[in-house]
Amino acid sequence: MLENLFNLIKQEGTEAVINNPAIPNEKNDAVIADATHSVADGLQGVLANGGLTNILSLFGNNNAGGNSSLLDNPIVSSIIGNFTNKLTNNHGIQQDQANGIAGSLIPNIIGSLVNKTNDPNNNSFDINSIIGALTGGANNVQTGGGGFDFGSLVSKFAGGGLDANNDGHVGLDDIISKVTGGAQQQQQQAQNSGGGLMDMIQGFLK
Repeated sequence: MLENLFNLIKQEGTEAVINNPAIPNEKNDAVIADATHSVADGLQGVLANGGLTNILSLFGNNNAGGNSSLLDNPIVSSIIGNFTNKLTNNHGIQQDQANGIAGSLIPNIIGSLVNKTNDPNNNSFDINSIIGALTGGANNVQTGGGGFDFGSLVSKFAGGGLDANNDGHVGLDDIISKVTGGAQQQQQQAQNSGGGLMDMIQGFLK
């Protein structure tokens, strides 16, 4: 999943990064890697904080309002902020330029990721592999070896309809707990070993 995300960001980053005179050519791949890390780390952080339903709601969005509408999503806003900081701190890009790059690139990435995930004719992304990659396979919450199919839930979360029968519960407590624990474990392992998402992403650089 991470390599596909890295390649997607390279495609989406042609104008914002590769053809941007504010970013030296020798830093293009490093900036793409930081963008990939910002997206993956942002989604993992939401899952680690019990936000599975927020992720499902994001991926249940048909993006009818265009990528600009994603700017209002708190997950996307947080990723934009994280990537902006990486651009200024890691690459010395001026704050206003960094804001422009992140504010343009990240919504395009998320919009494309959501669309590709929901496209039955596109096999580069699916919600199960995304959640599995970020949680160490914590989507495997059923007995008998079968993994839970988050794709069956995404449409139910479209438009924020988390509580379909208005009973105040979404009936996902056990699944949310499993996914949350998996994401937290992945974060903890990265802290303890010094590895994690960024080490894997660095492996895609050529």
